Amino acid sequence: MSKPTLSLRDLHKGYNLGKPNEVRVLQGASLDVAPGEVVALVAPSGAGKSTLLHIAGLLDTPDQGEVVIAGEAMNGLSDRRRTGVRRGTVGFIYQFHHLLPEFTALENIMLPQLANGVARARTEAQAMALLSRVGVAERATHRPAALSGGEQQRVAFCRALANAPSLLLADEPTGNLDPETSERVFGALMDLVRDTGLAAVIATHNLELAAKMDRQVRLSGGVLEPA
Repeated sequence: MSKPTLSLRDLHKGYNLGKPNEVRVLQGASLDVAPGEVVALVAPSGAGKSTLLHIAGLLDTPDQGEVVIAGEAMNGLSDRRRTGVRRGTVGFIYQFHHLLPEFTALENIMLPQLANGVARARTEAQAMALLSRVGVAERATHRPAALSGGEQQRVAFCRALANAPSLLLADEPTGNLDPETSERVFGALMDLVRDTGLAAVIATHNLELAAKMDRQVRLSGGVLEPA
């Protein structure tokens, strides 16, 4: 059996520690995600989904516990090494696309690859291939303002996968879209994930979409349990 792409072990996280208004968000959360597995993370607003994803993606650190990505323990790594893992191993998708408005769809996807030192001709070819896979290749030269909400989010998906990560973390990736567009865009995301075989954790309020993933976990009381 292959090793998990992501292991979260006994994560604890709180804010305003030691103060009267202290908030404990995570209280022993653990999760393993295998290569090729898509896990739905469900929980009400304010339960700590974003905190969990930020810790898993090395944007934040736990007060206690361990994050292991692709077999490498992240605790104690230098900032430079953590940044390298984020850029090369982890892909992020958010509810809002955060595309750079001055660049075209194609250029937005190329930027992460260029930042990693990949040759421009190769980045352009990879970006166009990704756009084709999500059905928006004809919009490659359009800037975000000229794209629909669904098109913008599909471009954001492509950008997250541009550096061929082994782990994808998505925080309500279709939460800002109408139901019909959400369904279509989610299908495009799942096709990308299945084609690449990466591990994915996707936070969503949409239980219908969650049911289409391999497994559901619920964040409740600071711990993760089967949904």
